[in-house]
Amino acid sequence: MSTEPLPLPATASPEVIEIERALTRITYLSTRARQHDRLMAMAGVPLDRAAVALLRQVADSEPLRPGELAQRLGVEASHVTRTVQQLQKSGYVTRVPDPEDGRAQRIQLTDAGRAAIDRVRDAGARGMQLALSGWAPEELGQLATLFHRMVDDFLSHAVDEETEQPSVTA
Repeated sequence: MSTEPLPLPATASPEVIEIERALTRITYLSTRARQHDRLMAMAGVPLDRAAVALLRQVADSEPLRPGELAQRLGVEASHVTRTVQQLQKSGYVTRVPDPEDGRAQRIQLTDAGRAAIDRVRDAGARGMQLALSGWAPEELGQLATLFHRMVDDFLSHAVDEETEQPSVTA
């Protein structure tokens, strides 16, 4: 069953423009090197941003093949290979046989990796709790609900884009 992609609107509403601006600011703030270093110090985890992103992805899924990790993270497979080697050397991940293909391997968290990502998430949540301490519980609940809804809608739209076939003109 093929569905036609929705055409892009001619203009975005003022509300959507403001949401895009806010998301850009949040992304900038959360990806700054100093912010990452502060978070890693709080968590007691000496990892770079790429390693943390990979650990988060593995923690949120079943063990994945390196190619699947690269696709989910939107990076080249060689980046994943290097990062996995670094994390494996540090004892945070291990390679396990792929049950579907004995020649392939999947990347899985070790107990140390699970503990590390739990500490990173805890440190991030505590920082967020401090920043949002003036918000009422109802407001935080609404924000969480709306963020999840937005992410689900983004993912739904991204899946539609990925399944579209490019048109070929002769």
